[in-house]
Formats: sequence, structure tokens, C-alpha cells
Amino acid sequence: MSASAPSLPSHTDVLVVGAGPAGSGAAAWAARHGLETLLVDSAIFPRDKTCGDGLTPRAIHELQALGLEDWLRAHTVNQGLRAHGFGQRLELPWPEVSGDLPTWGSAVARTELDDHLRTAAIKSGATAIDGAKAVDVVMDGDRVAAVVLDHDGVRTEVRCRWLVVADGVRSPLGKMLGREWHRDTVYGVAGRSYVTSERSDDPWISSHLELRDESGKALSGYGWVFPLGNGEVNLGAGALATAARPAEIAVKPLMRFYAGQIRDEFALTGELRAEASALLPMGGAVSNVAGRNWALIGDAAACVNPLNGEGIDYGLETGRVLADLLASFGTAPEHSLLEAWPALLTERYGEAFSIARRLAGVATRPKVITALGPIGMRSDFMMTLALRWMGNIVTDEDRDRAARVWRWAGRQSIARDARPPFS
Repeated sequence: MSASAPSLPSHTDVLVVGAGPAGSGAAAWAARHGLETLLVDSAIFPRDKTCGDGLTPRAIHELQALGLEDWLRAHTVNQGLRAHGFGQRLELPWPEVSGDLPTWGSAVARTELDDHLRTAAIKSGATAIDGAKAVDVVMDGDRVAAVVLDHDGVRTEVRCRWLVVADGVRSPLGKMLGREWHRDTVYGVAGRSYVTSERSDDPWISSHLELRDESGKALSGYGWVFPLGNGEVNLGAGALATAARPAEIAVKPLMRFYAGQIRDEFALTGELRAEASALLPMGGAVSNVAGRNWALIGDAAACVNPLNGEGIDYGLETGRVLADLLASFGTAPEHSLLEAWPALLTERYGEAFSIARRLAGVATRPKVITALGPIGMRSDFMMTLALRWMGNIVTDEDRDRAARVWRWAGRQSIARDARPPFS
């Protein structure tokens, strides 16, 4: 630890564990609300994170609220999705919707994005310490009294009024607190790499919705190419699975095969580097997301879109919403997150996650994809609807037919769930 680095305090109002978009966003907003905030992460920043790096308009909206629009616009700006598959290619601009969502997106490598968000939290007033791993919790009845952090081999108890768990898809701290991931609903298996490309400034992100392996077998997933504007693209592939229908694929060989198929079209000029893969809990498929004075946010709470694996927007949103909730509680000791946080997550995301994971579950059957894919790709209208639903671009203010259908389907779906999201 350098001489200028802060040391771990003995107590804080809000302790945030995990400095990805969810954790850094929560820390920034909590500090702006005047709460003493400590943000810790087990990694040393800047650090990498397996991700597609794409920023949808909903993620852009959250970053704008943090005051980061000028920084974002210095990076690549994209205008929508180019969908490939079944002999078709469609260019689908980000749609205009009610509310204040922008009509542009971006893509920033997580090594840079997460480091910048962490810096934004510090500038907002939070104290950030990396290389500090949460290894235990100290309970006082039904409350977390303190978290034991291992920093440079020294274990320190940090007491807190509120604990925010933002430690990612595996959420080791969440597991200590009873978090359980249920794989009977759909989850993702995804890989990501970087490769040099002469089309790094392409104003469209691309998705290949017809993904096949080397034998020509159709897979229940898709490939993507997200231009980064820095001479490289983020290239990846993912598949959907459930406990009953696991994805029996080798992700890294699949990425290399996919890259070979599109090398000429996307002017790929190098070999894949920084290949990485991950499993993604999706659609709120976790239980025990909160206790008396602690709550899970972002990936730890399975706030990942089941239709496309997007999680950055949900991470930023849940971090902001939880910080707002904590600030509204004030100092009254009777407030509890045990029921309030799952209820709020369900209100905001339950219906959409329910129908999205139901649709994604259907997509785990490759025969369904090969039967319905060509029909959908022949319709600009259907694909525009899919873009809105997949991109989380339906706001509370929207009253058009697409929004009404989505909400109606969500209500019908969640009423039939054996295990609704976040339960």
C-alpha cells in the first residue's frame, strides 16, 4: 500500500463491497446524499472484467446523470444495432421513447469504464480502497454489524450502518449472507475477446443471431462485434441455458470459429486476445437479496437482461435507487431493507424479467430459433420491437403498443412463475 493511499476506517455509514458499475454508482450517489461511504474491491484498479463492453441508451442515461456525458462522447458513439442472420441484415436505430433516454449508445472497455466510475465515486466524496477482500461478516442479531476485510494480509473489521453487496455474478459475500442462485430459469454462458479491426469506428454494434458451431449445428445464442473506436472491437459469443438444458459448448473455441467466419466482413486484422468467459445469472434468479441492513445490487442480484446479457444499465440503476432509498431512511433505526429492497426490485424489474427469461428459455431450444428466426428477421417491425425489449428501452412513461404489450405479457408471466424474480 502506498504512503498516500487511505487506510481502512473502523466504521462508516455505507460500506460498498465491489467497485464495478453497480458498486461505484451506489457509492457515488450515497456520497452525494451526504452519507459517509467506503467503497472496497478485492482487485487492484484498473482491472479487467469479462463483458461485452456495450452501453445501451439506458446505461448512457445513468452515466449522464453521474455527469459523465462529455467523457463518454470522447469515446465511440453508436446509433443502433445491426442484426445479422438467416440471410438477412437489418440496421435498427436506437428508438425514440418517452422519458429522457438518449438515442445513442457507446462501448468502453471495462478496464477503463470501471476505473473511471470508481474515480467518479471518489470525486463524489466516497473513500475507495482496492485490494481489500471481504472474508467474513460479524452479525449483531439480524443486522450486519461489521465486515472483515483482508487488506495487504491484515484483517480489519469495518463497522457499517448499511452494507451494499456489489461483488458480481459469483457474489462470495452474498453467499455468506445466504444468497442462492437458481438455475432452473435461464442463465448465460458467454465469452469475450478483443481483436484489431479496420472497422473499429463503425457506428453500429453488430449481433449475429444465427450462431452455429463448426459442424453447422445451430446454437441457442448469438455472436457480437462491438466497435470500441480505438482500433479494436470487442468480439464475443454466448449461449443460453437452463439446468434442464445446459449449454454444452466450449466458449473460447466457439469465439475463434465465429471470428474466422466474419473476419473479412469486419476487417479483423489480428488474432483474438484477452479471451475470457463467465456464467451469468439472469432475470433476478437469486433469492435472499436483502437483510435488515444489507442489500445485493447489479450482477450479485442477477439484474442481467435474459434476452441479451446486458447488465451495466441495471447495475448503475440499482446502485442509484438503493442509495436514494438509504438516504430517504435518514437515521431512524426502525428502517429495514429485508422487505423493502426485494419489493422495490420486483416493482421495477419483476414483470420484465419474468417474461424476458420465459422468452429466453424458449430460445434455449435451437430448433425454435431456426424455425422462428427467419420470420423475425424478415420484419423490421418485429426486430424493432425486439430491440426495445432486449435493450431495456421501455420507460415508465411509454404508452405505445409495444410498451403495453410488454407490460401485459410481464403481468401474465409473473403470475405464472413457480419462483418469481428475487424470491
